[in-house]
Amino acid sequence: MSVTLSPGASETQRPIVPGPVPPHSQRDTATRRLSWEKIGFVSLLLVTAVLYFWNLSINDYGNSFYAAAAQAGADNWTAFFFGSSDMANSITVDKTPLSLWPMMLAVKIFGLNSYSLLGPEALLGVASVALLYRTVRRHHGVPAALIAGWALALTPVATLMFRFNNPDAMLVFLMIAAVWAVLRGVEDGRWRWAVAAGAFIGLGFLAKQLQVLLIVPPLALMWLICARGGVMRRIGQLLAAGASMVAAVAWYIAAVELWPADKRPYIGGSQNNSIIELTLGYNGLGRLNGNETGSVVPGGGQGQGGAWGETGIFRMFESAQGGQIAWLLPLALVLFVVGLWVSRTAARTSTIRASYIAWGGWLVATALTFSFMQGIFHQYYTVALAPAIAALVGAGLINAHRSTSRVIHTVLAASVLGSSIWAYILLNRSSDFLPWLKFVVVAAGVITFVLIMIHTFAPRLLNPKMLLVSTLVAGSLTLLSGPLAYSLETVNSSNMGSIPTAGPAVAGGPGGQGGPGGPGGQGGPDGHNGTMPTPPNGSADGAGTPDGQAGQGGPGGGQGGPGGLLGGGDASAEVTSLLTANADSYTWVAATSGSQSAATYQLAAGYSVMPIGGFNGSDPSPTLEQFKQWVAEGKIHYYIVSDGPGGGAGGPGGENSDSSTERTSTQIQSWIEENFTAQTVDGVTMYDLSS
Repeated sequence: MSVTLSPGASETQRPIVPGPVPPHSQRDTATRRLSWEKIGFVSLLLVTAVLYFWNLSINDYGNSFYAAAAQAGADNWTAFFFGSSDMANSITVDKTPLSLWPMMLAVKIFGLNSYSLLGPEALLGVASVALLYRTVRRHHGVPAALIAGWALALTPVATLMFRFNNPDAMLVFLMIAAVWAVLRGVEDGRWRWAVAAGAFIGLGFLAKQLQVLLIVPPLALMWLICARGGVMRRIGQLLAAGASMVAAVAWYIAAVELWPADKRPYIGGSQNNSIIELTLGYNGLGRLNGNETGSVVPGGGQGQGGAWGETGIFRMFESAQGGQIAWLLPLALVLFVVGLWVSRTAARTSTIRASYIAWGGWLVATALTFSFMQGIFHQYYTVALAPAIAALVGAGLINAHRSTSRVIHTVLAASVLGSSIWAYILLNRSSDFLPWLKFVVVAAGVITFVLIMIHTFAPRLLNPKMLLVSTLVAGSLTLLSGPLAYSLETVNSSNMGSIPTAGPAVAGGPGGQGGPGGPGGQGGPDGHNGTMPTPPNGSADGAGTPDGQAGQGGPGGGQGGPGGLLGGGDASAEVTSLLTANADSYTWVAATSGSQSAATYQLAAGYSVMPIGGFNGSDPSPTLEQFKQWVAEGKIHYYIVSDGPGGGAGGPGGENSDSSTERTSTQIQSWIEENFTAQTVDGVTMYDLSS
């Protein structure tokens, strides 16, 4: 039989021009193989969909900051385009809005509920698993693709973020798409794949700005090494990819910058109403060096144990991050090296080696950046590592298994055994969570080690099929039972606020001090497992009170409203009734300091609430003079003392974290206290600005 492969076809790609028709038995075998592939793929996606959609309403609106923006965008097309926090377009969220657009459309069609807000993220999760499967399958085969797909689907932080409305779900999907495109380009050498990869990266920028650029250097290096054609052709294709990336971003940046500032919302997260400043400062270099003007707290230096945790080479393995992402991280690093070694003699254009460079470069570049960045860092950021880890584990396990080298088999066996010991350590950090599981994992690891050694040195000792099945079962228990348990715990736990975490509380990590959500501990603002820093000039109690309960009030001594700096709460029926009474007569039914507090009231009332100062309460929006003018024009009904920045005890006392200059939000509250009469409604201090 002879076949003709398409130009640049990968090692596992089917021929597109068949030769003579194979015998009937061969056709039956191929049909059965195809059927099992379909069953495996469909089963993977079905289980992933159930995992990500099941019990989704337990997370309510997720991050109320983005939920309120989705509500605003569904109501107003200007808010849709800019990603405004409120329907009246006073200020945007502190990110570019691509990740919000699917939620906004879903809310517009289906109304405001958990599934319209979080369902698009779950769909992105299923799509990410499917695209990773297809990418790995094309270059490493079906078994590797199935392992990679399951590894991604069951990574705890992936389960968390594909059920949550932060921008990370969209970012991860677009990063996988970029790798898919560059590997297709290496395969056939066509310019269109380089252009497509650049476009995906540019769209990733519109989802979460500069973070997506972490994968650009390794992908560019891989292209220069592995792509078809001469050096000048490869450089030209990289330039085309760069141009595509810039074009995918520049249209939006230009639109925002050229739009008259008084005709659009203030750019949240910036100090001078500029999306370029937001990109390069608060969401850019500031994340690396900790110099983030307007941030809630300054970052911590290497080894200093700063507000966002200690930096250093082992940061991803610490208690706060380990259970989120690090289950298979050591194994992935080992298999990355093994994969490069196995493919060392392959042709320069080998897609197998290109795949290892792409996924391994992604993992190393992103992990090192996360480990040493001194600015804002949350545990859920590590979801950006999950696809690379999953792909390396899937491809690496299969390629190591297929190798004829006993040394590689021994390294594989030792790595799997080491993974079981590492899983024991991770599970032991949550001593009350399924205490028996860590022993099962270690036992399965030992069994897997023995079976691989038998396969390597005494293959006739056991029946080959029984040996293969036993190794698969034991290996799956070793590598996936810990992540699966954490993921199921995540599905059955409520995650709300700005900094959710996956799995149970761990010693020395999320929720590990003072109990989940406990005052003074490291519990999340929603009473679950999130961590939060202690703001300067204040305590963590105000911004992170359990379940978003009201904290003590602002400078006037009143009580703050529900929610705080990092998590929203619930607005009482009486407060909501006041806000909705005669609401159509006002542009904003209320104003309050900080986006989370404003989101709480806006989501409850269904009318626009102005978040003074943006997310951190530190943005100079609006100015005191603007606010006075709007009050004089009768555009704002109530001012609510916030439990967040600039208003409650949890806020940074009315001063910027990096400056002694009084915040605009504090100036506004002081003016209101001097000129209006406070009233207390269900423990919340309010001022009627229309009186």
